[in-house]
Amino acid sequence: MGIIAKPIGYLLMWIYKLVGNYGIALIILTFIVKLALYPLYAKQMKSSANMAEMSEKAQDIQRRYANDKEKMNEEMQKLYTETGFNPMSGCLPMLIQFPIIMGLFALLRNPMKYMPSGSTMIFANHESFLWIKDLAQPDMWILPIAAGLATYFAFSMNSAMTQQPGASAGQNKAMNAIMKYFFPLSILWLARSYPAGLAIYWAGGQFMQIFFNLRMNKVRDEMNKAKEKRKLMERAEKELARKKRARMKGNI
Repeated sequence: MGIIAKPIGYLLMWIYKLVGNYGIALIILTFIVKLALYPLYAKQMKSSANMAEMSEKAQDIQRRYANDKEKMNEEMQKLYTETGFNPMSGCLPMLIQFPIIMGLFALLRNPMKYMPSGSTMIFANHESFLWIKDLAQPDMWILPIAAGLATYFAFSMNSAMTQQPGASAGQNKAMNAIMKYFFPLSILWLARSYPAGLAIYWAGGQFMQIFFNLRMNKVRDEMNKAKEKRKLMERAEKELARKKRARMKGNI
């Protein structure tokens, strides 16, 4: 992960030189990285919203052509072409984000490994910040609890936005229940053993994620309203066409 961690390490060093405080530098770094990843996250959420609509149409095609696989595949390809939908579009943003996140973890777990030799930050990660005496050592409770709670709320909101109608309600509920509680508890436990600097990054990133989710909820509501408006217009056009055909038959 050095290929990712080193450039971010240089960015962290530049921010530290600018502000002169390692804790504040970590918060600014978190803000910059999350903002840089926001377009990918927004694309992923929009793709998930489109996928929910696509899932309904795909299920209808599967029902209608259950006994004709060739026709089913043909109709599915036609659906993808007409809507411009790419089944892999929802995965790509996550695949891009993953190495960046892993690079950040590598950097913040061992900052000096990815800093240039003779760096002025050689002792920076041991600075104190607020109640934390040494950012290179774990904070046993406050940061882990903050990281766990932020993860819980961010994941809960995210899972609600990306829940797909293709899976059964029971499957969705069971899977979400496991992840909703297990993942935040795991973060809380791990944050008690990781350097406090890494916990600051994770907690700060998840709090920003909550605001991103609120924004994407608004975008999703706007997309749903536009979709409903489009459906109403399509129904109105079909009704007008039906009435026109009925008048033409009456005139014959």
